Amino acid sequence: MQIELNDAELVREISSGSNREAEAELFRRMAPRIRLYGLRHLRDTHASEDLTQQVLITTLEALRAGRLREPEKLASFVMGTCRMTVLDLRRGVQRKERLLVQFGADLLGPVQPSMPHLDHDQLTRCVQNLKERERTVVVMTFYDEQTSADVAGFLGVSEANVRVIRHRAIHQLRKCMGGAA
Repeated sequence: MQIELNDAELVREISSGSNREAEAELFRRMAPRIRLYGLRHLRDTHASEDLTQQVLITTLEALRAGRLREPEKLASFVMGTCRMTVLDLRRGVQRKERLLVQFGADLLGPVQPSMPHLDHDQLTRCVQNLKERERTVVVMTFYDEQTSADVAGFLGVSEANVRVIRHRAIHQLRKCMGGAA
């Protein structure tokens, strides 16, 4: 039978660095609170999940380093970290919006002629004609938005090999679509 630790005891266990079960207990206790805070203030499930991970990592780092002066105020510390993280996120968004307003016209430059119409049926045929490994790399890279490292791990090849496969597949797709290879 396991004895339930209060917040102060939990903080001391994590600070000692020897109890991984205490860290798991921290996650179990605090993740639902953080997730709810994120849903309430960010109004987005994915952003709330990201907030939960970020705050738990920040909290765990602080506890491991012994930076929480009042261990009995763990919940307050976690919720304060939530608040500060959300404020930082909002400041970043506002900063990006201001920069876009200020420099957006310069970034866009002269208006480019519109892209020619893409024949989706032809592209589908071209992608289907790729070898299975090339098709997997293209789909994981451009549809699933996976990094070269993720694709390499999935296929069991090196990242450099993924880049070569992708390069060759794009070359074949351009040729198949009738564009300049």
